[in-house]
Amino acid sequence: MFLNIRKKIAISFTFFILTSTLVWSLNLYNHYQLTKKIKLIDEKIELLNTVLECRRYEKNYFLYFNRTDLREAITYASNAEKKQADIIDKYKEAVRHLPLRGHLKNLKQYKALLTDLLNTDAGKHREKLLQKQIRTIGKQITDNIESIVSNEREKIRGLIYKTNLYLYGALIAIFVITAITVIFIALNVNAPLKSIEIAIHKIAKGDYSSIPPVSTGDIFESLVNSLNRMIEVLNRRNEQLIHSEKLASLGTLTSGVAHELNNPLNNISTSIQILEEEIEDGDVEYKRMLLEETENQIDRARDIIKGLLEFSRERRFVPRKVNFKKLVEKTMKLIKGEIPSNVTQHFRLDDSLEVRIGPHQIQRVIMNLVINAAHAMENGGGEMTITAERTDENTFCFQVRDTGEGIRKEDMERIFDPFYTTKEVGKGTGLGLSISHGIIESHGGRMEVESQEGMGTVFKVSLPLLCEIPEISRN
Repeated sequence: MFLNIRKKIAISFTFFILTSTLVWSLNLYNHYQLTKKIKLIDEKIELLNTVLECRRYEKNYFLYFNRTDLREAITYASNAEKKQADIIDKYKEAVRHLPLRGHLKNLKQYKALLTDLLNTDAGKHREKLLQKQIRTIGKQITDNIESIVSNEREKIRGLIYKTNLYLYGALIAIFVITAITVIFIALNVNAPLKSIEIAIHKIAKGDYSSIPPVSTGDIFESLVNSLNRMIEVLNRRNEQLIHSEKLASLGTLTSGVAHELNNPLNNISTSIQILEEEIEDGDVEYKRMLLEETENQIDRARDIIKGLLEFSRERRFVPRKVNFKKLVEKTMKLIKGEIPSNVTQHFRLDDSLEVRIGPHQIQRVIMNLVINAAHAMENGGGEMTITAERTDENTFCFQVRDTGEGIRKEDMERIFDPFYTTKEVGKGTGLGLSISHGIIESHGGRMEVESQEGMGTVFKVSLPLLCEIPEISRN
Protein backbone atom coordinates (compact mmCIF):
# COMPACT_ATOMS: atom_id res chain seq x y z
CA MET A 1 0.00 0.00 0.00
CA PHE A 2 1.45 3.35 -1.04
CA LEU A 3 1.38 6.00 1.67
CA ASN A 4 3.09 9.32 1.26
CA ILE A 5 5.15 10.72 4.08
CA ARG A 6 2.45 13.17 5.17
CA LYS A 7 -0.02 10.34 5.70
CA LYS A 8 2.56 8.31 7.61
CA ILE A 9 3.35 11.21 9.92
CA ALA A 10 -0.38 11.97 10.32
CA ILE A 11 -1.11 8.31 11.21
CA SER A 12 1.75 8.15 13.72
CA PHE A 13 0.71 11.36 15.46
CA THR A 14 -2.98 10.36 15.39
CA PHE A 15 -2.07 7.08 17.08
CA PHE A 16 0.03 8.99 19.61
CA ILE A 17 -2.79 11.43 20.38
CA LEU A 18 -5.50 8.72 20.62
CA THR A 19 -3.40 6.55 22.93
CA SER A 20 -2.46 9.51 25.10
CA THR A 21 -6.09 10.60 25.23
CA LEU A 22 -7.22 7.11 26.30
CA VAL A 23 -4.58 6.89 29.03
CA TRP A 24 -5.35 10.34 30.39
CA SER A 25 -9.11 9.70 30.17
CA LEU A 26 -8.69 6.68 32.43
CA ASN A 27 -6.68 8.81 34.82
CA LEU A 28 -9.30 11.55 34.77
CA TYR A 29 -12.05 9.00 35.45
CA ASN A 30 -10.13 7.62 38.43
CA HIS A 31 -9.52 11.13 39.67
CA TYR A 32 -13.24 11.87 39.39
CA GLN A 33 -14.14 8.70 41.33
CA LEU A 34 -11.52 9.50 43.94
CA THR A 35 -12.81 13.06 44.38
CA LYS A 36 -16.39 11.78 44.70
CA LYS A 37 -15.36 9.20 47.30
CA ILE A 38 -13.49 11.83 49.30
CA LYS A 39 -16.52 14.13 49.30
CA LEU A 40 -18.76 11.22 50.34
CA ILE A 41 -16.51 10.23 53.20
CA ASP A 42 -16.30 13.86 54.32
CA GLU A 43 -20.09 14.01 54.54
CA LYS A 44 -20.20 10.62 56.26
CA ILE A 45 -17.68 11.83 58.85
CA GLU A 46 -19.79 14.94 59.36
CA LEU A 47 -22.86 12.68 59.76
CA LEU A 48 -20.93 10.54 62.25
CA ASN A 49 -19.92 13.61 64.23
CA THR A 50 -23.58 14.73 64.33
CA VAL A 51 -24.69 11.28 65.55
CA LEU A 52 -21.92 11.21 68.17
CA GLU A 53 -22.97 14.66 69.37
CA CYS A 54 -26.57 13.38 69.59
CA ARG A 55 -25.38 10.36 71.61
CA ARG A 56 -23.45 12.64 73.94
CA TYR A 57 -26.60 14.62 74.81
CA GLU A 58 -28.48 11.32 75.10
CA LYS A 59 -25.99 10.02 77.69
CA ASN A 60 -26.05 13.33 79.56
CA TYR A 61 -29.83 13.04 79.82
CA PHE A 62 -29.65 9.51 81.23
CA LEU A 63 -27.05 10.72 83.74
CA TYR A 64 -28.68 13.96 84.87
CA PHE A 65 -32.25 13.67 83.48
CA ASN A 66 -32.07 17.21 82.19
CA ARG A 67 -34.82 17.76 79.62
CA THR A 68 -32.65 20.35 77.81
CA ASP A 69 -30.09 17.62 76.96
CA LEU A 70 -32.89 15.47 75.55
CA ARG A 71 -34.15 18.31 73.35
CA GLU A 72 -30.59 18.87 72.05
CA ALA A 73 -30.32 15.18 71.29
CA ILE A 74 -33.59 15.35 69.30
CA THR A 75 -32.27 18.38 67.36
CA TYR A 76 -29.03 16.56 66.44
CA ALA A 77 -31.01 13.45 65.52
CA SER A 78 -33.11 15.57 63.12
CA ASN A 79 -29.93 17.02 61.60
CA ALA A 80 -28.45 13.54 61.21
CA GLU A 81 -31.65 12.30 59.55
CA LYS A 82 -31.58 15.24 57.11
CA LYS A 83 -27.87 14.67 56.29
CA GLN A 84 -28.45 10.99 55.70
CA ALA A 85 -31.34 11.77 53.32
CA ASP A 86 -29.18 14.34 51.51
CA ILE A 87 -26.34 11.80 51.08
CA ILE A 88 -28.74 9.22 49.61
CA ASP A 89 -30.19 11.79 47.22
CA LYS A 90 -26.86 13.35 46.24
CA TYR A 91 -24.78 10.18 45.76
CA LYS A 92 -27.36 7.77 44.36
CA GLU A 93 -24.94 5.81 42.14
CA ALA A 94 -22.02 5.87 44.59
CA VAL A 95 -24.06 4.64 47.59
CA ARG A 96 -26.34 2.23 45.74
CA HIS A 97 -24.45 -0.75 47.19
CA LEU A 98 -24.68 0.61 50.79
CA PRO A 99 -27.63 -0.05 53.15
CA LEU A 100 -28.14 3.67 53.73
CA ARG A 101 -31.92 3.55 53.50
CA GLY A 102 -31.94 1.07 56.37
CA HIS A 103 -29.69 3.44 58.29
CA LEU A 104 -32.08 6.29 57.55
CA LYS A 105 -34.94 4.18 58.88
CA ASN A 106 -32.94 3.56 62.08
CA LEU A 107 -32.29 7.30 62.44
CA LYS A 108 -36.00 8.04 62.10
CA GLN A 109 -36.80 5.36 64.70
CA TYR A 110 -34.09 6.72 67.00
CA LYS A 111 -35.53 10.24 66.69
CA ALA A 112 -39.06 8.94 67.34
CA LEU A 113 -37.91 7.14 70.48
CA LEU A 114 -36.20 10.30 71.75
CA THR A 115 -39.41 12.25 71.11
CA ASP A 116 -41.50 9.64 72.97
CA LEU A 117 -39.04 9.81 75.84
CA LEU A 118 -39.42 13.59 75.96
CA ASN A 119 -43.19 13.20 76.25
CA THR A 120 -43.00 10.45 78.92
CA ASP A 121 -42.96 11.29 82.62
CA ALA A 122 -39.73 10.55 84.42
CA GLY A 123 -39.52 7.41 86.54
CA LYS A 124 -42.20 5.41 84.80
CA HIS A 125 -41.57 1.93 83.49
CA ARG A 126 -42.02 3.02 79.87
CA GLU A 127 -39.14 5.49 80.23
CA LYS A 128 -36.81 2.67 81.22
CA LEU A 129 -37.96 0.62 78.28
CA LEU A 130 -37.39 3.56 75.88
CA GLN A 131 -33.97 4.15 77.41
CA LYS A 132 -32.92 0.60 76.61
CA GLN A 133 -34.24 0.82 73.02
CA ILE A 134 -32.59 4.24 72.43
CA ARG A 135 -29.19 3.01 73.56
CA THR A 136 -29.43 -0.12 71.44
CA ILE A 137 -30.46 1.72 68.25
CA GLY A 138 -27.97 4.58 68.90
CA LYS A 139 -25.10 2.13 69.22
CA GLN A 140 -26.24 0.34 66.06
CA ILE A 141 -26.38 3.64 64.11
CA THR A 142 -22.93 4.67 65.33
CA ASP A 143 -21.40 1.28 64.49
CA ASN A 144 -22.97 1.32 61.01
CA ILE A 145 -21.66 4.78 60.16
CA GLU A 146 -18.16 4.01 61.52
CA SER A 147 -18.13 0.79 59.47
CA ILE A 148 -19.12 2.66 56.29
CA VAL A 149 -16.49 5.35 56.91
CA SER A 150 -13.81 2.69 57.46
CA ASN A 151 -14.82 0.82 54.28
CA GLU A 152 -14.86 4.00 52.22
CA ARG A 153 -11.41 4.90 53.49
CA GLU A 154 -10.12 1.51 52.30
CA LYS A 155 -11.70 2.13 48.91
CA ILE A 156 -10.05 5.55 48.74
CA ARG A 157 -6.67 3.95 49.47
CA GLY A 158 -7.34 1.45 46.69
CA LEU A 159 -8.30 4.23 44.28
CA ILE A 160 -5.18 6.19 45.16
CA TYR A 161 -3.04 3.09 44.54
CA LYS A 162 -4.82 2.42 41.25
CA THR A 163 -4.45 6.07 40.21
CA ASN A 164 -0.72 5.90 40.91
CA LEU A 165 -0.48 2.76 38.80
CA TYR A 166 -2.37 4.49 35.98
CA LEU A 167 -0.07 7.50 36.22
CA TYR A 168 3.07 5.34 36.07
CA GLY A 169 1.50 3.32 33.27
CA ALA A 170 0.63 6.52 31.43
CA LEU A 171 4.20 7.78 31.72
CA ILE A 172 5.58 4.46 30.46
CA ALA A 173 3.02 4.33 27.65
CA ILE A 174 3.80 7.90 26.57
CA PHE A 175 7.53 7.15 26.69
CA VAL A 176 7.11 3.98 24.59
CA ILE A 177 4.80 5.72 22.09
CA THR A 178 7.19 8.67 21.83
CA ALA A 179 10.13 6.30 21.25
CA ILE A 180 8.16 4.40 18.57
CA THR A 181 7.19 7.69 16.90
CA VAL A 182 10.79 8.94 16.96
CA ILE A 183 12.10 5.64 15.56
CA PHE A 184 9.39 5.65 12.90
CA ILE A 185 10.26 9.20 11.82
CA ALA A 186 14.00 8.44 11.97
CA LEU A 187 13.63 5.36 9.74
CA ASN A 188 11.02 6.70 7.37
CA VAL A 189 12.02 10.39 7.18
CA ASN A 190 15.45 11.13 8.59
CA ALA A 191 17.32 8.10 7.17
CA PRO A 192 16.15 8.59 3.55
CA LEU A 193 16.77 12.34 3.80
CA LYS A 194 20.28 11.70 5.15
CA SER A 195 21.03 9.31 2.27
CA ILE A 196 19.81 11.90 -0.22
CA GLU A 197 21.81 14.66 1.49
CA ILE A 198 25.03 12.58 1.42
CA ALA A 199 24.44 11.73 -2.24
CA ILE A 200 23.90 15.39 -3.16
CA HIS A 201 27.12 16.38 -1.36
CA LYS A 202 28.96 13.65 -3.27
CA ILE A 203 27.49 14.85 -6.56
CA ALA A 204 28.63 18.40 -5.72
CA LYS A 205 32.17 17.03 -5.23
CA GLY A 206 32.06 15.08 -8.48
CA ASP A 207 31.35 11.64 -7.01
CA TYR A 208 28.47 10.16 -9.00
CA SER A 209 28.04 6.88 -7.09
CA SER A 210 24.43 5.75 -6.75
CA ILE A 211 22.33 6.15 -3.60
CA PRO A 212 21.55 2.93 -1.68
CA PRO A 213 17.92 2.02 -2.46
CA VAL A 214 15.25 2.59 0.21
CA SER A 215 12.05 0.57 0.56
CA THR A 216 9.78 3.00 2.36
CA GLY A 217 6.98 2.74 -0.18
CA ASP A 218 6.53 6.50 -0.25
CA ILE A 219 7.79 9.62 -1.98
CA PHE A 220 11.34 9.05 -0.67
CA GLU A 221 11.62 5.75 -2.52
CA SER A 222 10.42 7.46 -5.69
CA LEU A 223 12.84 10.36 -5.11
CA VAL A 224 15.83 8.02 -4.57
CA ASN A 225 14.97 6.09 -7.74
CA SER A 226 14.73 9.37 -9.68
CA LEU A 227 18.07 10.57 -8.26
CA ASN A 228 19.73 7.26 -9.17
CA ARG A 229 18.45 7.60 -12.73
CA MET A 230 19.79 11.16 -12.81
CA ILE A 231 23.16 9.99 -11.42
CA GLU A 232 23.31 7.29 -14.09
CA VAL A 233 22.77 9.92 -16.78
CA LEU A 234 25.35 12.20 -15.13
CA ASN A 235 27.87 9.35 -15.06
CA ARG A 236 27.45 8.76 -18.79
CA ARG A 237 27.74 12.47 -19.54
CA ASN A 238 30.68 12.83 -17.18
CA GLU A 239 32.49 10.03 -19.01
CA GLN A 240 31.74 11.76 -22.31
CA LEU A 241 33.00 15.11 -20.96
CA ILE A 242 36.19 13.58 -19.58
CA HIS A 243 36.74 11.88 -22.92
CA SER A 244 36.16 15.24 -24.67
CA GLU A 245 38.64 16.96 -22.36
CA LYS A 246 41.10 14.17 -22.97
CA LEU A 247 40.72 14.56 -26.70
CA ALA A 248 41.22 18.31 -26.31
CA SER A 249 44.35 17.67 -24.23
CA LEU A 250 45.57 15.17 -26.80
CA GLY A 251 44.95 17.73 -29.51
CA THR A 252 47.13 20.19 -27.64
CA LEU A 253 49.79 17.56 -27.10
CA THR A 254 49.64 16.43 -30.71
CA SER A 255 50.28 19.98 -31.84
CA GLY A 256 53.28 20.23 -29.55
CA VAL A 257 54.52 16.75 -30.45
CA ALA A 258 54.27 17.52 -34.16
CA HIS A 259 56.44 20.56 -33.59
CA GLU A 260 58.90 18.55 -31.49
CA LEU A 261 59.07 15.68 -34.02
CA ASN A 262 59.74 18.08 -36.86
CA ASN A 263 63.27 18.90 -35.59
CA PRO A 264 64.61 15.33 -35.23
CA LEU A 265 62.98 14.32 -38.54
CA ASN A 266 64.66 17.25 -40.29
CA ASN A 267 68.00 16.25 -38.75
CA ILE A 268 67.49 12.62 -39.82
CA SER A 269 66.56 13.73 -43.34
CA THR A 270 69.62 15.98 -43.57
CA SER A 271 71.98 13.24 -42.36
CA ILE A 272 70.57 10.72 -44.83
CA GLN A 273 70.87 13.21 -47.71
CA ILE A 274 74.54 13.81 -46.84
CA LEU A 275 75.16 10.08 -46.65
CA GLU A 276 73.53 9.57 -50.05
CA GLU A 277 75.68 12.31 -51.58
CA GLU A 278 78.92 11.06 -50.02
CA ILE A 279 78.26 7.33 -49.95
CA GLU A 280 81.36 6.61 -52.07
CA ASP A 281 83.54 8.97 -50.02
CA GLY A 282 86.13 7.14 -47.93
CA ASP A 283 85.65 9.21 -44.72
CA VAL A 284 84.23 6.42 -42.54
CA GLU A 285 84.41 8.41 -39.26
CA TYR A 286 82.30 11.20 -40.69
CA LYS A 287 79.73 8.69 -41.94
CA ARG A 288 79.71 6.97 -38.53
CA MET A 289 79.11 10.35 -36.87
CA LEU A 290 76.16 11.02 -39.21
CA LEU A 291 74.68 7.59 -38.47
CA GLU A 292 75.09 8.09 -34.69
CA GLU A 293 73.39 11.47 -34.95
CA THR A 294 70.58 9.86 -36.95
CA GLU A 295 70.19 7.18 -34.26
CA ASN A 296 70.10 9.85 -31.54
CA GLN A 297 67.40 11.75 -33.39
CA ILE A 298 65.40 8.53 -33.82
CA ASP A 299 65.69 7.88 -30.05
CA ARG A 300 64.56 11.44 -29.40
CA ALA A 301 61.52 10.96 -31.65
CA ARG A 302 60.78 7.60 -29.94
CA ASP A 303 60.89 9.26 -26.50
CA ILE A 304 58.46 11.97 -27.63
CA ILE A 305 56.01 9.44 -29.04
CA LYS A 306 56.38 7.22 -25.95
CA GLY A 307 55.55 10.19 -23.72
CA LEU A 308 52.48 10.95 -25.81
CA LEU A 309 51.30 7.32 -25.62
CA GLU A 310 51.84 7.15 -21.87
CA PHE A 311 49.87 10.32 -21.34
CA SER A 312 47.02 9.30 -23.63
CA ARG A 313 46.66 5.81 -22.16
CA GLU A 314 43.78 5.67 -19.66
CA ARG A 315 45.10 4.68 -16.24
CA ARG A 316 43.75 4.34 -12.71
CA PHE A 317 45.30 6.33 -9.93
CA VAL A 318 48.20 4.09 -8.86
CA PRO A 319 50.63 6.03 -6.65
CA ARG A 320 54.32 5.34 -7.18
CA LYS A 321 57.56 6.99 -6.22
CA VAL A 322 58.94 9.52 -8.73
CA ASN A 323 61.41 12.37 -8.83
CA PHE A 324 59.24 15.46 -9.10
CA LYS A 325 61.84 17.50 -11.01
CA LYS A 326 62.12 14.80 -13.69
CA LEU A 327 58.33 14.60 -13.92
CA VAL A 328 58.14 18.38 -14.57
CA GLU A 329 60.93 18.21 -17.17
CA LYS A 330 59.21 15.29 -18.91
CA THR A 331 55.91 17.21 -19.00
CA MET A 332 57.57 20.37 -20.33
CA LYS A 333 59.02 18.39 -23.23
CA LEU A 334 55.52 17.26 -24.24
CA ILE A 335 54.09 20.80 -24.33
CA LYS A 336 57.18 22.71 -25.40
CA GLY A 337 55.53 23.66 -28.68
CA GLU A 338 52.56 25.28 -26.86
CA ILE A 339 54.71 27.86 -25.06
CA PRO A 340 55.17 31.08 -27.07
CA SER A 341 58.72 32.18 -27.80
CA ASN A 342 58.14 35.50 -26.00
CA VAL A 343 57.57 33.66 -22.67
CA THR A 344 60.69 33.22 -20.55
CA GLN A 345 60.74 30.10 -18.38
CA HIS A 346 62.32 29.81 -14.93
CA PHE A 347 62.61 26.62 -12.90
CA ARG A 348 63.42 26.32 -9.20
CA LEU A 349 62.96 22.63 -8.53
CA ASP A 350 64.45 20.61 -5.68
CA ASP A 351 66.63 17.92 -7.28
CA SER A 352 66.14 15.53 -4.33
CA LEU A 353 62.37 15.87 -4.08
CA GLU A 354 61.13 12.25 -4.18
CA VAL A 355 57.33 11.90 -3.87
CA ARG A 356 54.75 9.12 -4.05
CA ILE A 357 51.95 10.30 -6.34
CA GLY A 358 49.91 9.30 -9.37
CA PRO A 359 52.43 10.54 -11.97
CA HIS A 360 50.09 10.57 -14.96
CA GLN A 361 47.40 12.50 -13.06
CA ILE A 362 49.85 15.07 -11.66
CA GLN A 363 51.42 15.36 -15.13
CA ARG A 364 48.01 16.36 -16.46
CA VAL A 365 47.68 19.00 -13.69
CA ILE A 366 51.11 20.46 -14.50
CA MET A 367 50.29 20.50 -18.19
CA ASN A 368 46.96 22.31 -17.60
CA LEU A 369 48.52 24.93 -15.32
CA VAL A 370 51.50 25.57 -17.62
CA ILE A 371 49.37 25.87 -20.78
CA ASN A 372 46.95 28.23 -18.98
CA ALA A 373 49.91 30.37 -17.87
CA ALA A 374 51.30 30.39 -21.43
CA HIS A 375 47.93 31.39 -22.89
CA ALA A 376 47.68 34.23 -20.36
CA MET A 377 50.94 35.69 -21.80
CA GLU A 378 50.66 34.79 -25.49
CA ASN A 379 49.92 38.38 -26.57
CA GLY A 380 52.37 40.44 -24.55
CA GLY A 381 54.85 37.81 -23.42
CA GLY A 382 56.18 37.57 -19.91
CA GLU A 383 57.82 35.24 -17.42
CA MET A 384 56.66 31.86 -16.17
CA THR A 385 58.19 30.40 -13.01
CA ILE A 386 57.74 26.82 -11.83
CA THR A 387 58.91 25.97 -8.32
CA ALA A 388 58.74 22.83 -6.17
CA GLU A 389 60.00 22.28 -2.64
CA ARG A 390 59.31 20.38 0.54
CA THR A 391 57.26 22.46 3.04
CA ASP A 392 57.49 20.07 6.02
CA GLU A 393 58.25 16.43 6.74
CA ASN A 394 54.94 15.27 5.25
CA THR A 395 54.07 17.82 2.56
CA PHE A 396 55.52 19.44 -0.54
CA CYS A 397 54.29 22.34 -2.67
CA PHE A 398 54.68 23.29 -6.31
CA GLN A 399 53.69 26.57 -7.93
CA VAL A 400 53.13 27.84 -11.45
CA ARG A 401 53.46 31.63 -11.60
CA ASP A 402 52.98 33.91 -14.61
CA THR A 403 53.09 37.63 -15.29
CA GLY A 404 50.13 37.58 -17.64
CA GLU A 405 46.83 39.42 -17.70
CA GLY A 406 45.56 37.95 -14.41
CA ILE A 407 42.05 36.85 -13.45
CA ARG A 408 39.15 39.21 -12.78
CA LYS A 409 37.68 39.21 -9.26
CA GLU A 410 34.25 38.14 -10.50
CA ASP A 411 35.86 35.08 -12.18
CA MET A 412 37.95 33.97 -9.19
CA GLU A 413 35.11 32.16 -7.39
CA ARG A 414 34.17 30.15 -10.48
CA ILE A 415 37.47 29.13 -12.05
CA PHE A 416 37.18 25.58 -10.68
CA ASP A 417 33.58 25.16 -11.87
CA PRO A 418 33.09 22.70 -14.74
CA PHE A 419 32.60 24.34 -18.17
CA TYR A 420 33.55 27.79 -16.86
CA THR A 421 36.16 29.41 -19.11
CA THR A 422 37.27 32.93 -19.95
CA LYS A 423 38.90 31.85 -23.20
CA GLU A 424 37.44 32.44 -26.62
CA VAL A 425 35.05 29.92 -28.12
CA GLY A 426 36.97 26.92 -29.42
CA LYS A 427 40.05 27.53 -27.27
CA GLY A 428 38.94 25.84 -24.09
CA THR A 429 36.37 23.38 -22.71
CA GLY A 430 36.21 24.84 -19.21
CA LEU A 431 37.08 21.42 -17.74
CA GLY A 432 40.87 21.63 -17.36
CA LEU A 433 41.01 23.39 -13.98
CA SER A 434 37.95 21.52 -12.71
CA ILE A 435 39.54 18.14 -13.47
CA SER A 436 42.90 19.32 -12.09
CA HIS A 437 41.22 20.43 -8.88
CA GLY A 438 39.56 17.01 -8.57
CA ILE A 439 42.85 15.21 -9.16
CA ILE A 440 44.57 17.21 -6.41
CA GLU A 441 41.70 16.54 -3.99
CA SER A 442 41.86 12.80 -4.79
CA HIS A 443 45.53 12.92 -3.75
CA GLY A 444 44.53 14.46 -0.41
CA GLY A 445 45.94 17.85 -1.36
CA ARG A 446 44.61 21.31 -2.09
CA MET A 447 44.88 23.82 -4.91
CA GLU A 448 44.81 27.58 -4.32
CA VAL A 449 45.01 30.54 -6.66
CA GLU A 450 46.11 34.13 -6.19
CA SER A 451 45.74 36.69 -8.96
CA GLN A 452 45.71 40.39 -9.58
CA GLU A 453 44.27 41.69 -12.80
CA GLY A 454 47.04 42.97 -15.06
CA MET A 455 49.80 41.67 -12.75
CA GLY A 456 49.69 37.89 -13.15
CA THR A 457 48.52 34.70 -11.46
CA VAL A 458 50.03 32.01 -9.25
CA PHE A 459 48.58 28.54 -8.71
CA LYS A 460 49.75 26.85 -5.51
CA VAL A 461 49.37 23.10 -5.11
CA SER A 462 50.09 21.35 -1.78
CA LEU A 463 50.33 17.55 -1.73
CA PRO A 464 51.32 14.83 0.74
CA LEU A 465 54.76 13.37 0.09
CA LEU A 466 53.21 9.89 0.33
CA CYS A 467 49.78 9.76 -1.33
CA GLU A 468 47.39 6.86 -0.78
CA ILE A 469 44.91 5.35 -3.25
CA PRO A 470 41.60 7.20 -2.76
CA GLU A 471 38.18 5.54 -2.51
CA ILE A 472 37.30 6.88 -5.94
CA SER A 473 40.08 7.27 -8.51
CA ARG A 474 39.65 10.14 -10.95
CA ASN A 475 41.09 9.69 -14.44
